[in-house]
Amino acid sequence: MNDSPWFDDLPVLGKLPPEQAAAKLRELNDEETATALETAKEVTTRSAGTFKSPRSWWPFGDKPWQHTAHAFGHLAPALPDSGPLPIRHAGNIAADPTLKNSRIKITLDCLRVADYPGRGTHQVLLDFYAQNHVRGNIEHLHFNATYRVRENEHAAILGYPLFVGLNAGSDSVAFKCFTVNVKNEADEAFLRVLDSNVFKVGLQLTSAVQPTVALFSELAFGLTRSIAGRNKNVPVQDFHLGLDFSNIPTRARLAEGAYIAVQIPESLQSVWDWSAWEYNPANGRIVSKTDSQQLIPYNYLVFSVSRYEE
Repeated sequence: MNDSPWFDDLPVLGKLPPEQAAAKLRELNDEETATALETAKEVTTRSAGTFKSPRSWWPFGDKPWQHTAHAFGHLAPALPDSGPLPIRHAGNIAADPTLKNSRIKITLDCLRVADYPGRGTHQVLLDFYAQNHVRGNIEHLHFNATYRVRENEHAAILGYPLFVGLNAGSDSVAFKCFTVNVKNEADEAFLRVLDSNVFKVGLQLTSAVQPTVALFSELAFGLTRSIAGRNKNVPVQDFHLGLDFSNIPTRARLAEGAYIAVQIPESLQSVWDWSAWEYNPANGRIVSKTDSQQLIPYNYLVFSVSRYEE
């Protein structure tokens, strides 16, 4: 794989034009929301003369799956029995220079479905991408996993291996994530292969180029592409996160700990404040500092970076 293939031609639901978004929602038997979308577009078009704003047609107060922006937080390592832990913006932490040219382990620690299109239990296909720096080259790797999650709940995962022994570069490492809400029954059955032991151990990497790993990655990427474009299946979350060792304040930095990616409204990007939230080690949940019962009301996932010990 000589370049970095991604799903730019398969936009998430929040980026679709109103007609296409309504059609997808009807595939998921959400006739009410689809009709509301079409009605809102007609009203906006009549009042504005032409339909210009890509966000003006959303008639909802807030549906987490309609957003395309993200907030990125970082949770530093801590000892057991710690009290509530602070979360900082991923660009407001110090990089760990000892991770340069080292090998790291990436695990998926949380997947929260505050609201996905459709109702009931969702089968979520996750495609996680990482750069693997090997002998002056960059391998573009994909790994797939699938989870069944009910609305407004967390997936039953903790420390799920994604990449074991990933080679970090001397300058930076990049991650991407793409989630698909799978409702096609034939695809749901096919995805049971991802529950096999072969996938549950993560992508095992070495310090050398592995042709079989590249093949595995290409198959994973192709699987996600195929399923994301089928009837009743719809992409929901899509983000890119580059981590480096610089002191440039607008970048995110690489260090051990957990990275949190929250799918938020674009209007909140300028005011989102991680100091309003904290991690409660007693129950493993991110909660409001002022109300320990209040969870983040948006879709999010958490993946962690740790030093790999061979």
